[in-house]
Amino acid sequence: MDISFLESTALQMRRDILTMIAEAGSGHPGGSLSCIDILCALYFGDVLDYDAAAPQKEGRDRFILAKGHAAPALYATLARAGFFPVDELLTLRKLGSRLQGHPDPQLCPGVEVSTGSLGQGLSVGCGLACGLRLNEEDGCVFVLLGDGECEEGQVWEAAMFAAHQRLGNLIAIVDGNGLQIDGHVSEVCDPADIPEKFRAFGWQVSQVDGHDLGALVRVLGEAKAAGGDAPHLIYAHTIKGKGVSFMEDVAGWHGKAPDADQLAQALAELDACEVTV
Repeated sequence: MDISFLESTALQMRRDILTMIAEAGSGHPGGSLSCIDILCALYFGDVLDYDAAAPQKEGRDRFILAKGHAAPALYATLARAGFFPVDELLTLRKLGSRLQGHPDPQLCPGVEVSTGSLGQGLSVGCGLACGLRLNEEDGCVFVLLGDGECEEGQVWEAAMFAAHQRLGNLIAIVDGNGLQIDGHVSEVCDPADIPEKFRAFGWQVSQVDGHDLGALVRVLGEAKAAGGDAPHLIYAHTIKGKGVSFMEDVAGWHGKAPDADQLAQALAELDACEVTV
C-alpha cells in the first residue's frame, strides 16, 4: 500500500471537487470533502473490486453513495479511476451533462443506483446484498451514509433487516462529520451513539479516523474479508470541509459554491498540503 500515492490522489480529488463546484456555481463541497478519503481508500487502496473498462462485470463489488448530494466526491473518484475523462468533471450540473446534481446510473458509468433522497441507500444496499447471495454471486456491497442521514427512520429499518438476514456481504460506512444542512447533528435531532446503536441491532462495528488513509484501507479491507453472518458498520470520524480552513466544521458550506477568490485560497491551501505528503 503506497500511502503517499493515496494522499496525493485524495488531494487531487479535493481540487477536483472544489473546481467543478465553482464552475457549476452550485453543489455540496462540505460533505464531499469529508468523505473523499473514504472513497480514495475504497477505489485506490485495493479494497473495492471494480473494472472501469467493464463497469457491469459480474462478481464486482457495489458502491452506493447514500448521501447522494456528495456526488462531486463520487464523480472525482470515478474520473480518476478511469470511468470517464477527467475534463468531463467541469460539466457538473450543466444541461446535458452526465454528471447530475445527484448520481444517475442511466447516465454515468460506475454509478450503481440513483441516490439523494436520504435514508433510502442502506435499504437499496440490503436488496443488492440479498440478491447477490440468492444468485450465489461474489461481491460485497458498500454503502456510504451521512451521520445526519442516520436521523431517518428507514436507516434503522434497514439495519434491523440486514442483521436479521445475516448479510455478511454488506458493509455500511457512516461519514461522521457532525454537521448537516441545518447545523450540528447533535442539535438538530441527535441520533446519539450511532456505532452502539448498530451494534445493538446485531452488526459488527468498527471505528476509524476517516482521514487516515492507511487506517481506512486496513479497516475496510478487514470488514470485507470478515464476511460471516453479520453486516459490518464502519463509523468514520471526519471533518466537514476537510482540507480547506474556512470550510472546516462550518454548516454553511453544506451546499454552497466558492467564488473565484475562495477557490483560489482553497486550492492554494491544498497545494501547500501537497508539499508535506
